[in-house]
Amino acid sequence: MIGIVKENDPQETRVAVLPESLTPLTKLGVEVAFESGLGSSLGISDSAYESAGGQVNSHSRLLESCTVILRIGRPGISEVSQMKDGTIYIGFLDPFNQTELVKLLADSQISAISMDMIPRSTRAQKMDALSSQANLAGYVAVITAAQQSHQILPMMTTPAGTIAPARVFIIGAGVAGLQAIATAKRLGARVEAFDTRPEVAEQVRSLGAQFVSLDLGETRSSDQGYAKALTEEQLCKQQEAMAAVCRRSNIIITTAQLFGKKAPRILKADVIETLQAGTVIVDMAADSGGNVEGSVSDEIVNRDGVTIIGLTNLARYVPLHASQMYASNVVNLVSELWDGEQKRMTLDLENEVVRHSLVTHQGVICNP
Repeated sequence: MIGIVKENDPQETRVAVLPESLTPLTKLGVEVAFESGLGSSLGISDSAYESAGGQVNSHSRLLESCTVILRIGRPGISEVSQMKDGTIYIGFLDPFNQTELVKLLADSQISAISMDMIPRSTRAQKMDALSSQANLAGYVAVITAAQQSHQILPMMTTPAGTIAPARVFIIGAGVAGLQAIATAKRLGARVEAFDTRPEVAEQVRSLGAQFVSLDLGETRSSDQGYAKALTEEQLCKQQEAMAAVCRRSNIIITTAQLFGKKAPRILKADVIETLQAGTVIVDMAADSGGNVEGSVSDEIVNRDGVTIIGLTNLARYVPLHASQMYASNVVNLVSELWDGEQKRMTLDLENEVVRHSLVTHQGVICNP
């Protein structure tokens, strides 16, 4: 039986599975149970899940009886002890930073699949929850910045005169950055973008933005398409070159994160002090160390007239579509690993999705 449990984080507004997502699971021959109140943050009743084929149950009963547990976030320490040996737990585990939890999952014989470890490959694209949530986060970053800004984004011609379009600078053109570019352009802003990977310049220009070219010497991407860390010399060159672009920008959005590592510091205090009053900065890496000096995780602060937004988990601000996308990702993962003959999920380590995303299995930390 697959169990869908409520989130531990009181600020979490998303849900792991929506009622309409139960249909493809039940078609596999899976029994699905859910915790009462699962969809309350979205106004979805228990009866909606029951009508879709789900069975309502208590939190503790789901942990104790289900062979597969679905969630967005990670389990609490006390919850791990309630799960039976061999349970498969699926969620965002943040395994690089949750070392105590990972060890406990291994010691408790839990097979833990971390959704933030799904590989970026053609086969795994429909299961890539990290990208699906980052896509929405890029959209929310621009909308949030626009709400905090003292000015409108599009050019506007009025009897009182012409208003110039706002200048938006996006630092990092990964999934979140590209969506931020597209959103800012749709709102009518003049958009510039930078990324350490020169190969993304074409994607930036295809969205109507100007790519800021900086000569940093040799830069590299990982085999998963993530940007690799710059040297100290390269970081200094990057910061100096970007300072001029930042000074002419009304909105700056930083998206630079290093997978499993502390985010690089891109905007330092000496640059922020030179920005025009009313500038809005969104630090999308605030929860992993921050790209912006002075940003505070989950807070909006003002530094001498510059607004610095450090809100985290931005996808939760659009919970319906974030839940739809995550549910699709996780249902596709279950379908990929479902053994129709044995009526259970199988964890074949030869499968590239399993090999990359399985963190603990059969009592050991199995992911290098």
